[in-house]
Amino acid sequence: MSLETGATSGTGTSEAARPDEESDSVSTSSLADLDGTSFAYGAVGSLAFLALWQAAAMAVDRTYLLPSPVEVATAFVVELTAPTTFTVPFVGVAMPATRLTANLAQSLLHYLPGLVVGSVLGIALGVGMGWSGRLDDALTPVTRFLRPIPPLAWIVFAIVWIGIGHGGAAFIVGIGAFWINFYNAYAGVEGVETHLKEVAASLGVDDDLTMIRKVILPAATPSIATGIRTSIGQCWMIVVAAELFGAPGVGFQIINAAQNLATDVSVAYMAVISLVFLVSDGLFRRVERRVLAWRA
Repeated sequence: MSLETGATSGTGTSEAARPDEESDSVSTSSLADLDGTSFAYGAVGSLAFLALWQAAAMAVDRTYLLPSPVEVATAFVVELTAPTTFTVPFVGVAMPATRLTANLAQSLLHYLPGLVVGSVLGIALGVGMGWSGRLDDALTPVTRFLRPIPPLAWIVFAIVWIGIGHGGAAFIVGIGAFWINFYNAYAGVEGVETHLKEVAASLGVDDDLTMIRKVILPAATPSIATGIRTSIGQCWMIVVAAELFGAPGVGFQIINAAQNLATDVSVAYMAVISLVFLVSDGLFRRVERRVLAWRA
């Protein structure tokens, strides 16, 4: 008998109602996100910020010092429509694109592999050390020694080992994602209540792998999800910083445009990062809400 069978045993009515309850919870959360009053306040605040920005830009009257929202929007449209080509890595096929989409694709080639690999390795080690006291004792000195080192401090080794390019930037991003997810997974496993493990053991769960799969991971999922969501945002900061050393992408375009005093282009690419983050964070929140619907 598994823990899931024991936990869900009860009246047929409550089991049958659970899918509807989860659906109602998701729908309620979605409606809360679309609350008209919150949207109105957000719109007023955004318009006030744009008006203040525009007034400051007009007072400065120097685009290279402070570009106005209109100038940034114009630069955004130019970058979005200017034709170029994007060469697909490993395949070598050149595809038609625009400057903005090509630069964004370059950054995604650093961001996605680093985020995925770093998150998977961080979660795996965090769960392993959180569960195994021996592994925790053996690796805690190493993790405490390496953790304070910023990801960008590894840029020298990234250049020497991998080189300036997609691999080196992905390596730096992976280090940042690793530590964020490691500590969240570790804390999540350590925070699993003892009585859950005792109940599972009384129901016949007598091996580590089953206990981790049936009890530990589900109980630690909220903390793990928080780590993933945090790394989604933090890794964009890291990928931009990694590209400042010469790897192609959005970050490189920000510093390159700034060096040429084209600050309107720099701010346009900064806005691109914000927009991509908002989309990715929103999508993950939807997934998280469904995965953790059982908490409602």
